[in-house]
Amino acid sequence: MSVNPDGKTTAIIAYFTMLGTLIALTINMDNKHDFARFHIKQAFGLNLFFIAFALFISQWLNFYASIGLYVSYMVLWTYGFIGMLNNKKQPIPFIGKPSQKWFTFIR
Repeated sequence: MSVNPDGKTTAIIAYFTMLGTLIALTINMDNKHDFARFHIKQAFGLNLFFIAFALFISQWLNFYASIGLYVSYMVLWTYGFIGMLNNKKQPIPFIGKPSQKWFTFIR
């Protein structure tokens, strides 16, 4: 039987859009759970990645690039979400380690 870490509900909220990440960030300001903070940083980095590349690709109007962006986002999102459900603090490939390093304002 697995023990749920503190802040798991907040971590779940973080993975649902940028709004969910911001809500999770405000929730975690009072409790400051390490598990939630890790996944908030992951979700924040993933959402910024998606928004930045979506804006970049929108200038091209390239259908295939858009499909690649959505597929990569869903694969990385699924990887992070399943890791969180399994109570792991494993970084998302390509995005996870920089997210932990850059977003020091998330406490």
